[in-house]
Amino acid sequence: MKALLFPLVLGLVGLGAGVGAGMFLSPEPEPEEITEDSAEPEKPAEKTSEDNADADSEFARMSNQFIVPVVQGSEVAALVVLSITLEVDIGATTTVYQKEPRLRDRFLRVLFDHANIGGFDIGFTQSGTLEILRKALHEVAQDNLGEILRDVLIVEIVRQEV
Repeated sequence: MKALLFPLVLGLVGLGAGVGAGMFLSPEPEPEEITEDSAEPEKPAEKTSEDNADADSEFARMSNQFIVPVVQGSEVAALVVLSITLEVDIGATTTVYQKEPRLRDRFLRVLFDHANIGGFDIGFTQSGTLEILRKALHEVAQDNLGEILRDVLIVEIVRQEV
């Protein structure tokens, strides 16, 4: 009985000491200073024409990332991973998601072609190289979605050497 009680008591003492040390060593919250500037309510920022342009559009993020192999010779040298978001008219995201399988297929065709011409080689993040890719993706999306499409955004791009 004593053999079971001794480890239990040691565990409780250790737990209590740990909690006490954590409370004792935790930093105290800094008091908030009230200044004359912070007493006044903040004024909302003025809207620019760019903000107004976004007021009548919304973003439809493609559900999965795109993975594109970069082939050199007969071997895969790297993988490029992209996330694409489409800017569309308000209320058009359901249309995008309904047409997503076809859009993904067309986007993959464009991405594979871009990889095959060396678009994802060294310097693939240069603005000129990415602009060629953006235009090609925009054309394909425009063909599938029509006038509801505003822009194609490459929100993430990573190249991983294999």
